[in-house]
Order: sequence, then structure tokens, then C-alpha cells
Amino acid sequence: MFRSSLNCKIRYFRYDNNIVCLISLSLSLSFFLYCSKTEMAAIENELVKDYRFGQQQLIEMWGHASALAITKAYPLSSLTKKQPTVLVICGPDQNGSIGLVCARHLRIFEYEPTIFYPKRSSHSLHQDFTVQCEKMDIPFLSYLPTEVQLINDAYNLVIDAILGPETDLKDVKEPYSGILVTLKQVKIPIASVDMPSGWDVDEASEDGIAPEVLISLTVPKKCATSFSGKHFLAGRFLPYDMQKKYELNLPEFPGTECLIEL
Repeated sequence: MFRSSLNCKIRYFRYDNNIVCLISLSLSLSFFLYCSKTEMAAIENELVKDYRFGQQQLIEMWGHASALAITKAYPLSSLTKKQPTVLVICGPDQNGSIGLVCARHLRIFEYEPTIFYPKRSSHSLHQDFTVQCEKMDIPFLSYLPTEVQLINDAYNLVIDAILGPETDLKDVKEPYSGILVTLKQVKIPIASVDMPSGWDVDEASEDGIAPEVLISLTVPKKCATSFSGKHFLAGRFLPYDMQKKYELNLPEFPGTECLIEL
């Protein structure tokens, strides 16, 4: 996939007692890599084993950057309901933990997140993130309403942190298959973390949900090539040696931002 930049130069000069404006445009194209499931697993493995990034550290950075992307896509001033309510749905694996961190930071940013976390992981790391949310008085739903209108009425948007690249779609069972059916019917916007739940990481899928916003983490996944909504790349920490090794050619982040809209 490529990104483009349009450069404009304006020059003025005098000709036959008239001021003439000359505008020149140049378009530059550069390609960046959309990673497969195998490539992304190799990148994460190298970050942890060779570069000594901790799993908790990575999840914290991803969750924080995801929350920042939400604030850019849906500023508090743009929310239509009286309260800035957000429903964060978390899956059982890494993507779910990123959703927990995202919810915590949204609470700090003065949103009002509610978490639905139907199958809490027994992993101590995931439990830590859960406790942090509980200590910040973020409510947890005991069930997801099957009456879609209740979700539409209660929340401004849904954050999909359910199924990530690590998920094998063949193993997706209840309650997650039922959650996806419900999310396909909601009318409020959906923002997906890393990839839309129900999609194959290596290709687009009509079986998954259709989010309005996609927040890719570290590197966009191959399935994102067919995504037509607002697309953010979040997580500005990948060592340059790794970027070069995997020929990622990541976009240039503006200033000190840790995310960029693609």
C-alpha cells in the first residue's frame, strides 16, 4: 500500500508589467508494508525477546495510543449525547487487555467508559489491568443487551477490542459470536482496535463487523487494505533497526505525536 504527499510551490514574477503567479505541484508516492499475521507475530516476538520490551509495557503503550485516537476521531465536543458515554467491549486475549487500558485512559480524558468483559482472563497481567479499571470506578456490564436500541440510546460509540490478530476465527464461539451479531446491528459508530473483530487478519471478511474507525497498532495488518473508513496508526516506538529489517517504511509521525491518520 502507498501513501502520497502533495507539495505545492508558488512563485511570483513580473512579465509585461503584470504580476504572474506560477504554481507548481509535485506528487510523491511511497509504499509502506501491511503485515501478515506471521510477520506481526515475528515483530512482537523480537520486541519482547531481543529488545526486552515487557508485555505490560507494550499493552500500556497500545492502549494509551488507542485512547488518543478515539479523542481525535470523536472529540468530547462532537458527542451527541448529554453524557460522553463509551462502551468498550473486551475479548479474552491481548486485544481485550488493550481495550481495558484504552478505557482507563479515556476515563482520565473525561469520557465515561463502560466495559463489557464477558470472559475475564486468568492471566495475572490481564487481572492487573482489570483491577486498575475497577479502582477508577469504571463500571463493568454483567451482560450485553440483545436489544440493540438500548445500546444505541445509552452510548455515543462502541470500541471493539474483542478479537485481535492472535485469534483463530475457527475457534470463535459464544459469547463472542453473539456479540458480533449484535454489533452488526448497532447504529452508533464502532471503532475497532488493531483489526475489525470477525475479519481474517490477512484478508477482508464480510462476516465481521463494519467499523467507522480502525486503530492499527504498530503496523497496519493486511486486512486493513480494504478498509475505507477513518484509519489511524497508533504506537510510535518501533526501533529503527526493526523498521529497516522488515522494510516497513512507516509514515512520518507529526511532531511528537504517537499516532497518525493514514
